[in-house]
Formats: sequence, C-alpha cells, structure tokens
Amino acid sequence: MRVVVSGASGLIGTALRTRLSASGHEVVQLVRRPPTHASEVRWDPQAGHLDVDALGDVDAAVNLSGVGVGDKRWDADYRDLILTSRTESTSTLATALAAMPRPPSVLVQASASGYYGERGDEIVDEASAPGDEFLAGVCVAWEAAAQPARDAGIRVTSARTGLVMTTGGGAFGPLLPLIRLNLGGPLGNGSAWWSWITLEDEVAAIEWLLTADHVDGPVNLVSPEPARNGDLVRAVAAALGRKALLPAPAFALRAALGEFAEEVLASRRINPSTLVSGGFSFAHGDVETAAHWLADQVRSSR
Repeated sequence: MRVVVSGASGLIGTALRTRLSASGHEVVQLVRRPPTHASEVRWDPQAGHLDVDALGDVDAAVNLSGVGVGDKRWDADYRDLILTSRTESTSTLATALAAMPRPPSVLVQASASGYYGERGDEIVDEASAPGDEFLAGVCVAWEAAAQPARDAGIRVTSARTGLVMTTGGGAFGPLLPLIRLNLGGPLGNGSAWWSWITLEDEVAAIEWLLTADHVDGPVNLVSPEPARNGDLVRAVAAALGRKALLPAPAFALRAALGEFAEEVLASRRINPSTLVSGGFSFAHGDVETAAHWLADQVRSSR
C-alpha cells in the first residue's frame, strides 16, 4: 500500500514509519518545510492547504498531527494550540483526501483516551459517552474534524490511544529514569486506573486498522488489562530490578505540571472491545509481559 502519514516525525509516527516500511508499504510523509526527498509532500494545515496532485495515488492515510499535551504548561494560548493543531490538520487532510479522484479506502485518525475524561472505577468502551473535561472536548472536536472523509465514503477509524509504554517519551519517558534510581513510585495515591499500550502494540494496531475493512468508527488502542498506576509502576520497577517506594503526591504533580497533572492523575478503565472482537492480537496484553518488554527496551537503549 501507499500510505500518507502526518505527524510522521513524532514518537508514534517514527515507529509507525519503521513498521510500515518493514512490512513493504510505501510511506509518504506530510511535512511543513520544503521536501528533501520524493517521499515527502509539503502541506500547511493552519492555512488548510494540501495539494491533492502532489499526493499522487494513495491507498490509505494516517493522521497523527497535534502538539504534545505535556510539552508546556497550559495557558490560554497553549490550550488553543492543543485544539487547533489537531482540528486544523485533521480537517485539511480529510478534505484533501475527499477531493482526490480516487480517494483512499481508509483514514486512521488519531484521538486519545482523554475522550472519556475522569471515570473512576467505571469500565468504559467505544460506546461510552465522552467526559466533560478540556481534553475530552478536544477529542470530540478532533474526531469530528474528519467528517469530510466520511462524507466521501472513506472508512474512518478514530484511534483513541491510551498511555503509551515506551522509553522515548509520553507518561513513561520521564518516569523511567526515576525508577532506575529507585526514586520512582505511584502517582498520587496510586489507585487511578491507567489504560496503557506498548509502543510496539500501538503501531501494530494502527497497521492492522489499515486493512481491517470490518472496523470503522472509534477504536480504543489500549491493552486488555488496565492496571492501577501504582501496580503498573511497581511492575515496571520489578522488571528493572528496582523498587517503587516513593510516591509522587498529587499536589506536587499539580505544582510541577499545572492542569496537565489532572490528565496524569485521571482514572480510566478502558476496554479495547473493538480490537478484541475484531481479532487483533496483542504482543503485550498483560502487565507483566509489557513491563519486561519495556525493561528490555531500557537496557538496549543504554
């Protein structure tokens, strides 16, 4: 397949490009700078510009664009950028795909588990209502911005990704060095449910969605085994031969992270019902397997 990918230089995008190329797919990257080789196409999502002719024939598309929600403290300007960087890129890509003489068969549209907001011990799946927090509203608008592709008959899946287990960033990137120094521990009181997925399973699931013709609409990209954050941190620490004894109090996280701390502390117990019923096979479906995989990644990156 010829797959166009936006956000291809990010954490997930970089891993996805590697996986798709290894599977024999041709990857076309959307870039905001002048292209440096034939596999790149320039676009300007803020201006709503993407040259359909420059894309050529495309079989599938993956949209991963959007600024990192944890990259900066959330003042009014950054809150606006969190929203618009997602909706503008999605609308621009969806509109361009819909205008193609031969539209691609599928658009895998990024979204996030933040769609569900704070849920406590409640088990949620793709049919559950969104939360009422800021990021939940962002996710609702983000998914809705792909409507031009749906209207053109393109199969659209909204990939609601949970906490990605990786050494390179996300929630685990800053935590791992502390665990290795025996300074890591539960966040808050450790009882919040974390719905997580390893980076390997994340990109495998996105690749699977490209050809899973029976799947459309929202899809939870999380493992089948959510865990309380204290248990998950302890499992990772044990896999690294360390102890997770020092909790990070909620007030300290709020002081350090501002509003983003509420996202880190949120409890979401999410069921990946569409992946499971659709036949996707997880490489790391349980906490212990995932923790040892992550520990192996840490060791190999030294």
